[in-house]
Amino acid sequence: MRKILLKSILAASLIAGVANASEVVAVVNGKEITKQDVNQLLKAMPGLSFEKLTPELKQKVIDQAIERELLKQYAKKSGIEKDEEYKKALAKIKDDLAVEVWMKKQYDSITVSDKEAKEFYNKNIDKFSRPQQVHARHILVKDEAEAKKIIEELKKTPKDKLKEKFIELARTKSIGPSGKNGGDLGWFGKGQMVKPFSDAAFALKKGEITTSPVKTQFGYHIIYLEDKKEAGKIPFEDVKNKIKSELKMEKFQEIVSKKAQELKKSAKIEKKI
Repeated sequence: MRKILLKSILAASLIAGVANASEVVAVVNGKEITKQDVNQLLKAMPGLSFEKLTPELKQKVIDQAIERELLKQYAKKSGIEKDEEYKKALAKIKDDLAVEVWMKKQYDSITVSDKEAKEFYNKNIDKFSRPQQVHARHILVKDEAEAKKIIEELKKTPKDKLKEKFIELARTKSIGPSGKNGGDLGWFGKGQMVKPFSDAAFALKKGEITTSPVKTQFGYHIIYLEDKKEAGKIPFEDVKNKIKSELKMEKFQEIVSKKAQELKKSAKIEKKI
């Protein structure tokens, strides 16, 4: 239910956004085509937006938008708006749009104060605990002898240059997918990596490397510890906005559910199946 409601809100937001000024990318018989229009065409491809396209692809998408606009104009001139099928489809769209805009207005009218969020945080403090985490890098190789050779090279590196050297070797020696990023694995907790790797990483201190190769089913690892966070409570400020968003959604769902129940009481409803 939550996903459906969210989708409706986002859809209404998108429709409302059409009225906003946007950069014009083409003009067809006096009708402007904006980046907003082009991004509508790209909706079928998640993660893509006009801004992310290469110059060549931008031109292709603009051409598609131009063709679509020409077809729109032709369809209107052909008298399609008088067609009964068109009228029925338009009526349905209007009905759906009415409820989506109404729902968006309800959602936008809801406010959640910092005080409310803090009260929720204090009452549910157990939900905001953070396990011990580490931020590590690694170099993965197939051969133990090669791993030992890399470790020896790193041992000879001055401490203030160790991270820089590790990143360089990760990029040139590591066979793991993170190699191109200097072996960066980001933050992770115990149990998120295979046990031998996890045990070795959590045993390190910040700025240290493993002095012996760590063997796993993937090969031999050399690990560098970027940083470590001890277990504890997540600060309120770190989760405040997330809490407020969740509380706002809960209030919204209550409003919609209550209104639906009220309408049911006075409505004539006949189920056919």
